[in-house]
Amino acid sequence: MKKPELLVPAGSLEVLKIAVKFGGDAIYIGGESFGLRAKARNFSMEEMAEGIAFAHAHGAKVYVTANILAHNRDLEGVRRYFQELQELAPDGLIIADPGVFSLAEEICPDIERHISTQANNTNWETCRFWRALGAKRIVAARELSLTELAEIRTHMPADMELEAFVHGAMCISYSGRCLLSNYFTSRDANAGACTHPCRWKYAVMEETRPGEYMPVYENERGTFLFNSKDLCMIEHIDDLLAAGIDSLKIEGRMKTALYVATVARTYRKAIDDYLTSPMLYQKNLPWYREQIVGCTYREFTTGFYYGKPDETTQIYRDSTYLKDYTYLGFSEGMDEKGRIRITQRNKFLVGETIQLMKPDGRNIEAVVQGIYDREGVSQSSAPHAQQPLLVDLGLPAEEYDILRRQEVFPETPPKA
Repeated sequence: MKKPELLVPAGSLEVLKIAVKFGGDAIYIGGESFGLRAKARNFSMEEMAEGIAFAHAHGAKVYVTANILAHNRDLEGVRRYFQELQELAPDGLIIADPGVFSLAEEICPDIERHISTQANNTNWETCRFWRALGAKRIVAARELSLTELAEIRTHMPADMELEAFVHGAMCISYSGRCLLSNYFTSRDANAGACTHPCRWKYAVMEETRPGEYMPVYENERGTFLFNSKDLCMIEHIDDLLAAGIDSLKIEGRMKTALYVATVARTYRKAIDDYLTSPMLYQKNLPWYREQIVGCTYREFTTGFYYGKPDETTQIYRDSTYLKDYTYLGFSEGMDEKGRIRITQRNKFLVGETIQLMKPDGRNIEAVVQGIYDREGVSQSSAPHAQQPLLVDLGLPAEEYDILRRQEVFPETPPKA
């Protein structure tokens, strides 16, 4: 069975490097314009050049998103952007708009063109259409079942690749083409500025009673009509591979390094285990389930993969993420005294037990024996965001190992 690509998101240079180290075969990123995640930090041209060089040095690829639905005012900027990207030579461009696709063919014909899920790719004739125009890969619409994907793979050209999302947030709108954000806030989701109104809490107001808001009760906390669970296919790697998907894609260019490392590492091991032995994969299912919740997440669903989702795909309580671990930072190397250099992301204390999360799947518990500023002055805690620190855990760390703290949530006391 062909080994699929594990495609991992990165919203910054730091996350790109961690995504590579934690198992990504390819990383997809956005520049400062023309992608659908305008609120992500995204990459300057200098950072993009460094990220591509780093990925290539570690045997990974980089794809750049340019998947807005362009207006006339965008076209000249897209042209200049592609001229710059031609010099950087990423491995692929992710495009939704036919006009943008044509500009890419004209300006950087040597860079692969991938057709974004935003282009509503729901059948194999669409794949043939785009392949005839020079596209190398098509990203399937998220509304497709595994049966439909297998049929598409059978009929699409053999030299064209099929990519599909397997993990992350689901958009309530068909193939991500949403008008709610633009309507409510004048921020265009199809140009990368989505405000996620699908996550908001809604009420009803009757025409003759302005200002009187009546809740639409799904439970005592209100209504979240559009609030989808997160996609998770970690327990179904066998079915994904059987469908002939070439690239398994994780959503999340706005996610933290801890999220990306956790999800990438878990899917990396699951894929490798299955290709080694399906029995090994089945044996390790409890480990995958345990690890995949080691980052922020909503409840999980398999989306449309096994047919039209039922009401269990929605979250009716609230739109809050769950979090079992807190990201403290990543190892930037060690000093001559064996202390780990980090840039602190969340507060932690001397005497706390934390975990060193390693790309090979190990989570090593260690007590924080000391925290020092970069001048070597001892401090009892790390309360300042982005403070450069030296951390003594009494054990060595490889560069890009992640430091995290497991959160302990007390059980809800029984009602009287």
